[in-house]
Amino acid sequence: MTLEIALGDGFVSFPIGEKTHTVRLSLRTRHFGEAKARQGVIVAYLEKVFAALRNDAPTTLTHKQATALAGELYRSWTDEQRRELRQTIVQTDEGWEVEDEDDGLADEAIFASVIAYLNRLKASPDENALEMELGALADRLLLQKGIVRLTAASRRMALEAFWRALKDAMERRQREAGGDYSPDPKSERFPEWTQPATVGGAAQATATAGKPAKVTISGILDGWWRESEAAGLKPSTYGSYSSTIGKLIKFLGHDDATRVTPEDVVRFKDWRLSTPHPRTGKPASPRTVKDTDLAGLKSVLGWAVRNRKLPSNPAEGITIKIGKQRTVRGKGFTPEEVKALLSGSSRLQQGDERRETYGAKRWIPWVLAYTGARVGEIAQLRKQDVQETGDHWSILITPEAGTTKNNRHRLVPLHPHLVELGFVAFASASSGEHLFLTPNKKTGDVLGPMKGVKNRVREFVRQYVDDPNVQPNHAWRHLFITRCRAAGVDQELRRMITGHSGEGVDESAYGDPAGLYREICKLPRFQVN
Repeated sequence: MTLEIALGDGFVSFPIGEKTHTVRLSLRTRHFGEAKARQGVIVAYLEKVFAALRNDAPTTLTHKQATALAGELYRSWTDEQRRELRQTIVQTDEGWEVEDEDDGLADEAIFASVIAYLNRLKASPDENALEMELGALADRLLLQKGIVRLTAASRRMALEAFWRALKDAMERRQREAGGDYSPDPKSERFPEWTQPATVGGAAQATATAGKPAKVTISGILDGWWRESEAAGLKPSTYGSYSSTIGKLIKFLGHDDATRVTPEDVVRFKDWRLSTPHPRTGKPASPRTVKDTDLAGLKSVLGWAVRNRKLPSNPAEGITIKIGKQRTVRGKGFTPEEVKALLSGSSRLQQGDERRETYGAKRWIPWVLAYTGARVGEIAQLRKQDVQETGDHWSILITPEAGTTKNNRHRLVPLHPHLVELGFVAFASASSGEHLFLTPNKKTGDVLGPMKGVKNRVREFVRQYVDDPNVQPNHAWRHLFITRCRAAGVDQELRRMITGHSGEGVDESAYGDPAGLYREICKLPRFQVN
C-alpha cells in the first residue's frame, strides 16, 4: 500500500511492502519547533496505521459511519480553512483548467465539467468504475481512521457515499463560483464520525450522553490551533482567526462557548460591518467579515463540534452574500501601470528605510514581473538562493527559505535584463542571509517578517495602481502568463517556471528542467524611463 503522510501544507506518498523495514523521509524544515511538530504528526499517523495492520480482520461500517467519513471529503472541498490544506488537480483531456488557489474560486464551468464527469462515472456499466476512480481516496481516509480493510459490502457503501459527497461539494463550489453563498442544507446531512467497534480489536466506548460541559471560546481556539498547527496550517491563518475570536469575546462580554447562539453571531457580524475601526475610522468590509471573521468562527467552532465540546456550530449557515465582481479589465496590470510601477521602482532612493525594506520595493516588483512567482516566494529569498547555473543565473525557490505552496522547490532562470539591471549584484552584496527580511532573532520565524515585507510592497504598488479589482502583488503573476502567451513560451515549461498546480506527471516527476532559460529569454524587455 501507499501511505499518504501529512507534511507541512501537503502530503508525501510513501509506498510500503513486505520488505519495508523503515519509513524514512525528510521533514523539509530547518526550524526545530516546526520539525518537532511535523515529526509528532507523522508518528501519530504511523502508530494508527501499524495498529490497524496488526488487526487484520476486515472492518464493517454502518451506513451512518460511511456517510460521516464521506463528510470529511465534503468538508475538505467546502470549508474555507481546509481548502488551504488541499492540493487540487483537475486537468483532463476534456479541457478542465487548473486555477491557482491564490486566484480565488475557479470558474463555474470547471466545476460543471467535474459534475458531468462524476455523473458519467456513476452511470458507467463497469461495476468497478467507482473503485478505480475513488478507491485510492477511500484508502487514504480510512487509513487516517486506522482502518486497513473493509468488508465487501462496507466498501461498496463507502464508495457510494464518497461519490455523493464529492458531487454535493462540486455543486456547492459551482454555486459559490457564480456568486451564490447562501446556506447549504447538504452540509448538515453528515453525522459525526464514530469509530467502528472492530477497529483495534476492542469495542468503541459509548459516548456519554447529556449536556456538554461548559468550555471557553478561548480554550476552543487553543485546542483548534494545537491540532491545526500539527496538521501544517499556516500561522497567518491562526493570527487572523485568533483576532476574530478576541473581538467576539469582547463583543459578547463573556468567554463561555456554550452560551454563544446563532443570533449572537449575526449580531457580531452586524457589529463588525457597522463599527468604525479606531485606527482607520472605517468598519470592516463585507469581504473581510465573510472571509476572515465568519470563516474563522465556522472553522474554530466547527472543530469544537467535531471534538464533542459543543453540540452544534452557532456560526454554521451564517454568511454575507457578495455578488461575483464583473470588471471590464483583466487581473493583470495594464502597460501604463507596468511602466509607472517599474519606473518608480528603478528611481527609488533608500532614504531612512532599512536596507531590506528598500531592497524589497526596489527589486521584488522587477523579479515578479520577469518570473511570475508568488510574492511570498520572492520575499523569502536568501543570498544563497541566487545561483549561477551554467551560462545563466537562477533563483532557487525552496521551502527551506520559509514556505512554498505544497512544499515544493523549483529553480527559476533569471531574465538577462534582471542581471543587467543589477539584481545579482544586489544579492551578492547582501550582508544578511535573507535579501528582503530579517528572521525573528529568538525563534528564527520567517513568516511574520515575510508578511511585513509583502505589506510594504503592496503599499508601494498602491501608489501607482489604486484599482481595488487588481491584487497589487498577484497581478504580476497574471501579467507574466499573458506575456508568455504573447511570446510563444512553451506551456509546459511556463508551468515549471511559475510553479502552477496542475502540471502533468511528466512535468513534475520526470526529466530535468531543460529549456527554461531559453523560454525566459523569449520575453521582451520592459521599456521604462
